[in-house]
Amino acid sequence: MGCCNSSPSMEDPPPPQNVHQNHGGSDSQITKFSFSDLNKATENFCLKNIVSENGGETSDIVYKGRFHNGGFIAVKKFTNMAWSDPYQFVEEAHRVGKLRHNSVVNLIGYCCDGNERLLVAAFMPNDTLAKRLFHRKIQTMEWEMRLRVAFCVAQALDYCSGGGFTSYNNLSAYSVLFNEDGDACLSCFGLMKEFKDDQRTTGSVNSESLIFRFGTLLVNLLSGKHTPPSHAPEMIHCKSVVELIDPNLKGKFSAEEATIIFKLASQCLQYEDIESLNTKDLVTTFETLHTKTNASSYVLPEMAKRRDVSLNQLSTLGDACLKLDLKAIHKILVMAEDDKELVELSFEEWLEEVKDIQEVRKRGDQAFLEQDFETAIDCYSQLIEFRRMVYPSVYARRCLCYLFCNQPDRALKDGMVAQQLFPDWPTAFYLQSVALSKLNMITDSADTLKEATLLEATRQHQEEES
Repeated sequence: MGCCNSSPSMEDPPPPQNVHQNHGGSDSQITKFSFSDLNKATENFCLKNIVSENGGETSDIVYKGRFHNGGFIAVKKFTNMAWSDPYQFVEEAHRVGKLRHNSVVNLIGYCCDGNERLLVAAFMPNDTLAKRLFHRKIQTMEWEMRLRVAFCVAQALDYCSGGGFTSYNNLSAYSVLFNEDGDACLSCFGLMKEFKDDQRTTGSVNSESLIFRFGTLLVNLLSGKHTPPSHAPEMIHCKSVVELIDPNLKGKFSAEEATIIFKLASQCLQYEDIESLNTKDLVTTFETLHTKTNASSYVLPEMAKRRDVSLNQLSTLGDACLKLDLKAIHKILVMAEDDKELVELSFEEWLEEVKDIQEVRKRGDQAFLEQDFETAIDCYSQLIEFRRMVYPSVYARRCLCYLFCNQPDRALKDGMVAQQLFPDWPTAFYLQSVALSKLNMITDSADTLKEATLLEATRQHQEEES
């Protein structure tokens, strides 16, 4: 992520002193940042600061940033050639910046230096809905919280619609974030419409598909599964609530409420009925379901269980990573299969793809076993290129191959992708710590190693309790 040459016509204002979520008020002034401000805040757009988790629906990247005063921000960096007209970009940023609602993340600034187009928003510290709902199998999101999330998103969409924003780019569980209080908020980044080659691009997202996307989100909340929009209708077609409901809830949900949401999701996903729905209808439905249950108490309860873990409590893998013993790590990964709980694709999709790609995986695993790391990299790269979703272990193994081949920068990226696919997997953090150490980022390496150890301790504690 290189810096571009730019010469702003006036000096950029200093970073704001408060970058927390503003829940109302008349102050909606947004800040113009220089590229150097954001470059510094994100540590030169360092890989370790990437917080994007978008399911592959967009190539734009979001980074976590921090100003000298300690305030955290989220920075979205658009791909090259997006928003070729700087005036349109600035105008749209100011329009989005005027929105202030409890359930919409505040846009607090932008950067329009040279060819660079960046947005700056308040940083939401408690993960995305996708991470909480799809990747935390041990700790299931409670039913009341799922209702609250749907209600907050419906309110956010209705508020934005009233402000002239009748569409949203790629509405999904990846664009729903949780603030410091544990409440769900809709990312403001999806409200920006890109301009490419001097033509306004509304994309495939319009008021109709917005309702369709909300229906997909309801299917996600009901089932607890990551279902893309193209598969949502078949997920719900000819099924009952009992068949669709997340089994991890273990019956702890209201059948009456679930039936109402199921019917609403069906209506959102039926093209013949979709035109009769609008965002006010969505809000009205959830207002009838709204209870006084304080679901926000769900805020990461596992954080309260975290205990300090000293390095003398390291697992075998942790100890190998601390010692940078690549051969020992290799031996452990050859035997490990602890990411298999992550479902890749539907069974039907898997059958279609596995015919063409299973031999590539076999050759890659055989090369990995025989320590032919260059061949393993080639095979795993083919696997990653041709499959829409890949086991985290594939990225973990290629990560180690890159470490053996003295390519720690690529190893770090693979470790981060493995973490995105399986957020609570200690192995992904352990491998990142090794890559960071190889890159001479010793402090970051130590922090990541400790995070891996904490995740292992938390998992072990939860297994003992169950």
